[in-house]
Amino acid sequence: MDEIRIENLEIFAHHGVFPEEREKGQRFYVNAVLYTDLRPAGVRDELELSTDYGDVSLFLKEQLSGRTYHLIEAAAEAAAEAVLLRYPLVRALDLELRKPEAPIPMRFDFVSVKLHRAWHQAYIAFGSNLGDRQTYIDNGIKALKADFHNRVEKVSGILETKPYGGVEQGNFLNGVLKMDTLYTPHELLARLQELEREAGRERKVHWGPRTLDLDILLYDRLVCEDKDLILPHPDMQNRDFVLKPMAELAPWLRHPVLQKNMEQLLKEYLQRISC
Repeated sequence: MDEIRIENLEIFAHHGVFPEEREKGQRFYVNAVLYTDLRPAGVRDELELSTDYGDVSLFLKEQLSGRTYHLIEAAAEAAAEAVLLRYPLVRALDLELRKPEAPIPMRFDFVSVKLHRAWHQAYIAFGSNLGDRQTYIDNGIKALKADFHNRVEKVSGILETKPYGGVEQGNFLNGVLKMDTLYTPHELLARLQELEREAGRERKVHWGPRTLDLDILLYDRLVCEDKDLILPHPDMQNRDFVLKPMAELAPWLRHPVLQKNMEQLLKEYLQRISC
Protein backbone atom coordinates (compact mmCIF):
# COMPACT_ATOMS: atom_id res chain seq x y z
CA MET A 1 0.00 0.00 0.00
CA ASP A 2 1.19 3.54 -0.71
CA GLU A 3 2.30 5.94 2.03
CA ILE A 4 1.92 9.58 3.02
CA ARG A 5 4.57 10.55 5.58
CA ILE A 6 4.59 13.37 8.12
CA GLU A 7 7.84 13.67 10.07
CA ASN A 8 8.87 15.67 13.14
CA LEU A 9 5.61 17.59 13.43
CA GLU A 10 6.13 19.82 16.49
CA ILE A 11 3.22 20.16 18.91
CA PHE A 12 3.02 21.85 22.31
CA ALA A 13 0.87 19.84 24.68
CA HIS A 14 0.30 19.02 28.35
CA HIS A 15 0.82 15.27 28.71
CA GLY A 16 2.63 13.66 31.61
CA VAL A 17 2.33 11.71 34.81
CA PHE A 18 3.68 14.55 36.94
CA PRO A 19 1.43 17.56 37.71
CA GLU A 20 4.05 20.09 36.56
CA GLU A 21 4.15 18.45 33.12
CA ARG A 22 0.41 18.84 32.75
CA GLU A 23 0.47 22.42 34.05
CA LYS A 24 3.46 23.85 32.15
CA GLY A 25 3.31 21.70 29.02
CA GLN A 26 6.22 20.80 26.73
CA ARG A 27 7.18 20.06 23.13
CA PHE A 28 6.21 16.81 21.48
CA TYR A 29 7.05 15.55 18.00
CA VAL A 30 4.85 13.35 15.82
CA ASN A 31 5.85 11.02 13.01
CA ALA A 32 2.99 9.53 11.05
CA VAL A 33 2.77 7.16 8.09
CA LEU A 34 -0.66 6.99 6.44
CA TYR A 35 -1.29 3.86 4.37
CA THR A 36 -3.60 4.51 1.45
CA ASP A 37 -4.02 4.01 -2.30
CA LEU A 38 -2.40 6.98 -4.06
CA ARG A 39 -2.89 5.65 -7.59
CA PRO A 40 -6.17 7.53 -8.36
CA ALA A 41 -4.76 10.86 -7.14
CA GLY A 42 -1.49 10.27 -9.00
CA VAL A 43 -3.24 9.49 -12.27
CA ARG A 44 -5.85 12.27 -12.14
CA ASP A 45 -3.91 14.89 -10.15
CA GLU A 46 -6.90 15.67 -7.92
CA LEU A 47 -6.58 16.31 -4.18
CA GLU A 48 -10.07 14.90 -3.53
CA LEU A 49 -8.70 11.48 -4.46
CA SER A 50 -5.97 11.65 -1.83
CA THR A 51 -5.68 12.66 1.83
CA ASP A 52 -4.58 16.23 2.51
CA TYR A 53 -1.43 15.94 4.66
CA GLY A 54 -1.76 19.58 5.69
CA ASP A 55 -5.22 18.93 7.06
CA VAL A 56 -3.98 15.78 8.81
CA SER A 57 -1.16 17.77 10.44
CA LEU A 58 -3.57 20.38 11.79
CA PHE A 59 -5.93 17.64 12.95
CA LEU A 60 -3.13 15.88 14.83
CA LYS A 61 -2.22 19.15 16.52
CA GLU A 62 -5.85 19.66 17.59
CA GLN A 63 -6.13 16.10 18.89
CA LEU A 64 -2.88 16.12 20.85
CA SER A 65 -3.04 19.65 22.24
CA GLY A 66 -6.77 19.78 22.94
CA ARG A 67 -6.78 17.22 25.73
CA THR A 68 -4.42 16.19 28.53
CA TYR A 69 -3.24 12.62 29.07
CA HIS A 70 -1.07 11.14 31.78
CA LEU A 71 0.54 8.69 29.35
CA ILE A 72 1.84 9.31 25.85
CA GLU A 73 0.56 5.80 25.11
CA ALA A 74 -3.00 7.06 25.67
CA ALA A 75 -2.39 10.24 23.68
CA ALA A 76 -1.02 8.27 20.71
CA GLU A 77 -3.87 5.74 20.86
CA ALA A 78 -6.55 8.42 20.81
CA ALA A 79 -4.85 10.36 17.99
CA ALA A 80 -4.43 7.27 15.81
CA GLU A 81 -8.07 6.26 16.21
CA ALA A 82 -9.22 9.81 15.45
CA VAL A 83 -7.24 9.90 12.20
CA LEU A 84 -8.65 6.58 11.02
CA LEU A 85 -12.19 7.71 11.78
CA ARG A 86 -11.83 11.10 10.10
CA TYR A 87 -10.04 10.18 6.86
CA PRO A 88 -11.89 7.44 4.96
CA LEU A 89 -9.11 6.75 2.44
CA VAL A 90 -6.60 5.92 5.17
CA ARG A 91 -6.64 2.18 5.80
CA ALA A 92 -3.88 2.08 8.40
CA LEU A 93 -1.26 4.24 10.01
CA ASP A 94 1.95 4.14 12.00
CA LEU A 95 2.08 6.88 14.60
CA GLU A 96 5.07 7.75 16.77
CA LEU A 97 4.79 10.31 19.57
CA ARG A 98 8.17 11.60 20.78
CA LYS A 99 8.79 13.30 24.10
CA PRO A 100 12.22 15.01 24.12
CA GLU A 101 11.71 16.73 27.49
CA ALA A 102 10.67 13.67 29.48
CA PRO A 103 11.64 13.78 33.19
CA ILE A 104 14.66 11.47 32.95
CA PRO A 105 17.71 12.48 35.07
CA MET A 106 20.34 11.68 32.43
CA ARG A 107 21.30 12.60 28.89
CA PHE A 108 18.96 11.33 26.15
CA ASP A 109 17.47 12.45 22.83
CA PHE A 110 13.83 11.50 23.36
CA VAL A 111 11.49 8.80 24.54
CA SER A 112 8.63 7.74 22.31
CA VAL A 113 5.81 5.31 21.73
CA LYS A 114 5.12 3.96 18.27
CA LEU A 115 1.99 2.08 17.28
CA HIS A 116 0.31 0.64 14.21
CA ARG A 117 -3.46 0.83 13.92
CA ALA A 118 -5.70 -0.17 11.01
CA TRP A 119 -9.14 -1.02 9.77
CA HIS A 120 -9.67 -4.79 9.67
CA GLN A 121 -12.12 -6.73 7.53
CA ALA A 122 -14.46 -9.03 9.43
CA TYR A 123 -17.31 -11.34 8.45
CA ILE A 124 -19.95 -11.82 11.15
CA ALA A 125 -22.61 -14.55 11.13
CA PHE A 126 -25.93 -13.59 12.70
CA GLY A 127 -28.95 -15.67 13.64
CA SER A 128 -32.06 -15.91 15.81
CA ASN A 129 -34.73 -18.51 16.57
CA LEU A 130 -36.60 -17.05 19.55
CA GLY A 131 -39.31 -14.41 19.72
CA ASP A 132 -39.42 -11.82 16.96
CA ARG A 133 -36.41 -13.21 15.11
CA GLN A 134 -36.18 -10.53 12.44
CA THR A 135 -36.39 -7.70 14.98
CA TYR A 136 -33.59 -9.21 17.07
CA ILE A 137 -31.42 -9.46 13.95
CA ASP A 138 -32.31 -5.96 12.74
CA ASN A 139 -31.52 -4.46 16.14
CA GLY A 140 -28.19 -6.29 16.31
CA ILE A 141 -27.15 -5.02 12.87
CA LYS A 142 -28.29 -1.48 13.74
CA ALA A 143 -26.16 -1.59 16.89
CA LEU A 144 -23.10 -2.66 14.91
CA LYS A 145 -23.71 0.15 12.42
CA ALA A 146 -24.13 2.69 15.22
CA ASP A 147 -20.80 1.72 16.80
CA PHE A 148 -18.23 4.16 15.36
CA HIS A 149 -15.55 1.46 15.59
CA ASN A 150 -17.31 -0.39 12.75
CA ARG A 151 -18.28 0.27 9.14
CA VAL A 152 -20.85 -2.26 7.97
CA GLU A 153 -20.45 -2.63 4.19
CA LYS A 154 -22.74 -5.47 3.09
CA VAL A 155 -25.46 -7.63 4.60
CA SER A 156 -26.50 -10.89 2.99
CA GLY A 157 -30.03 -12.07 2.38
CA ILE A 158 -31.81 -13.89 5.21
CA LEU A 159 -32.17 -17.68 5.20
CA GLU A 160 -34.59 -19.72 7.25
CA THR A 161 -32.79 -22.88 8.34
CA LYS A 162 -33.32 -25.90 10.52
CA PRO A 163 -31.44 -25.91 13.85
CA TYR A 164 -27.84 -27.12 13.86
CA GLY A 165 -26.40 -29.46 16.48
CA GLY A 166 -29.25 -31.84 17.29
CA VAL A 167 -31.08 -29.79 19.95
CA GLU A 168 -34.88 -29.76 19.55
CA GLN A 169 -35.89 -26.15 18.83
CA GLY A 170 -37.46 -23.80 16.29
CA ASN A 171 -36.05 -22.78 12.92
CA PHE A 172 -33.44 -20.04 12.64
CA LEU A 173 -33.16 -16.93 10.56
CA ASN A 174 -29.51 -16.65 9.51
CA GLY A 175 -27.21 -14.45 7.49
CA VAL A 176 -23.76 -12.89 7.31
CA LEU A 177 -22.50 -9.31 7.22
CA LYS A 178 -19.21 -7.85 6.05
CA MET A 179 -17.69 -4.92 7.89
CA ASP A 180 -14.51 -3.03 8.63
CA THR A 181 -13.64 -2.67 12.29
CA LEU A 182 -11.07 -0.96 14.49
CA TYR A 183 -11.60 -3.55 17.21
CA THR A 184 -9.00 -6.21 17.86
CA PRO A 185 -10.39 -9.76 17.50
CA HIS A 186 -10.95 -10.17 21.23
CA GLU A 187 -12.45 -6.69 21.56
CA LEU A 188 -14.81 -7.53 18.71
CA LEU A 189 -15.77 -10.81 20.38
CA ALA A 190 -16.52 -8.95 23.62
CA ARG A 191 -18.64 -6.39 21.74
CA LEU A 192 -20.67 -9.10 19.99
CA GLN A 193 -21.27 -10.93 23.25
CA GLU A 194 -22.40 -7.65 24.81
CA LEU A 195 -24.99 -7.21 22.03
CA GLU A 196 -26.16 -10.79 22.56
CA ARG A 197 -26.67 -10.11 26.27
CA GLU A 198 -28.57 -6.92 25.49
CA ALA A 199 -30.89 -9.01 23.31
CA GLY A 200 -31.55 -11.31 26.27
CA ARG A 201 -29.51 -14.27 25.11
CA GLU A 202 -28.95 -16.97 27.73
CA ARG A 203 -26.17 -19.55 27.29
CA LYS A 204 -27.77 -22.53 29.00
CA VAL A 205 -27.64 -25.20 26.28
CA HIS A 206 -24.81 -25.65 23.76
CA TRP A 207 -26.24 -25.07 20.26
CA GLY A 208 -29.52 -24.28 21.98
CA PRO A 209 -32.17 -21.66 21.13
CA ARG A 210 -31.15 -18.01 21.23
CA THR A 211 -32.61 -14.55 20.70
CA LEU A 212 -29.46 -13.37 18.93
CA ASP A 213 -26.32 -15.18 17.84
CA LEU A 214 -23.30 -13.23 16.55
CA ASP A 215 -20.16 -15.13 15.56
CA ILE A 216 -16.89 -13.96 14.02
CA LEU A 217 -16.27 -16.09 10.94
CA LEU A 218 -13.19 -14.39 9.54
CA TYR A 219 -10.99 -11.50 10.65
CA ASP A 220 -8.62 -10.46 7.87
CA ARG A 221 -6.61 -13.63 7.19
CA LEU A 222 -5.91 -14.17 10.87
CA VAL A 223 -5.48 -17.68 12.24
CA CYS A 224 -5.99 -17.69 16.00
CA GLU A 225 -6.56 -20.43 18.57
CA ASP A 226 -6.93 -19.74 22.26
CA LYS A 227 -9.40 -20.57 25.01
CA ASP A 228 -11.70 -17.68 24.08
CA LEU A 229 -11.51 -17.41 20.31
CA ILE A 230 -10.75 -19.62 17.31
CA LEU A 231 -10.34 -18.04 13.87
CA PRO A 232 -11.38 -18.77 11.23
CA HIS A 233 -14.59 -20.13 12.75
CA PRO A 234 -13.78 -23.83 13.13
CA ASP A 235 -17.05 -25.19 11.75
CA MET A 236 -18.01 -22.70 9.05
CA GLN A 237 -17.24 -25.13 6.20
CA ASN A 238 -19.95 -27.47 7.55
CA ARG A 239 -22.78 -24.95 7.79
CA ASP A 240 -24.88 -24.10 4.75
CA PHE A 241 -26.40 -21.14 6.61
CA VAL A 242 -22.88 -19.70 6.72
CA LEU A 243 -21.53 -20.81 3.34
CA LYS A 244 -24.53 -19.63 1.31
CA PRO A 245 -24.41 -16.05 2.63
CA MET A 246 -20.60 -16.04 2.39
CA ALA A 247 -20.78 -17.17 -1.24
CA GLU A 248 -23.29 -14.37 -1.83
CA LEU A 249 -21.11 -11.67 -0.27
CA ALA A 250 -17.62 -12.86 -1.24
CA PRO A 251 -17.54 -15.95 -3.48
CA TRP A 252 -13.87 -15.30 -4.27
CA LEU A 253 -12.72 -14.95 -0.68
CA ARG A 254 -10.25 -17.68 0.25
CA HIS A 255 -10.36 -19.50 3.58
CA PRO A 256 -6.94 -18.84 5.18
CA VAL A 257 -6.55 -22.42 6.42
CA LEU A 258 -8.43 -24.58 3.90
CA GLN A 259 -7.15 -22.46 0.96
CA LYS A 260 -10.45 -22.72 -0.91
CA ASN A 261 -12.80 -19.87 -1.72
CA MET A 262 -16.33 -19.63 -0.37
CA GLU A 263 -17.96 -20.84 -3.56
CA GLN A 264 -15.74 -23.92 -3.63
CA LEU A 265 -16.50 -24.68 0.01
CA LEU A 266 -20.24 -24.36 -0.63
CA LYS A 267 -20.09 -26.67 -3.65
CA GLU A 268 -18.14 -29.27 -1.68
CA TYR A 269 -20.63 -29.05 1.19
CA LEU A 270 -23.61 -29.53 -1.13
CA GLN A 271 -21.90 -32.50 -2.74
CA ARG A 272 -21.28 -34.11 0.67
CA ILE A 273 -24.88 -33.82 1.83
CA SER A 274 -26.23 -35.10 -1.52
CA CYS A 275 -24.31 -38.38 -1.27
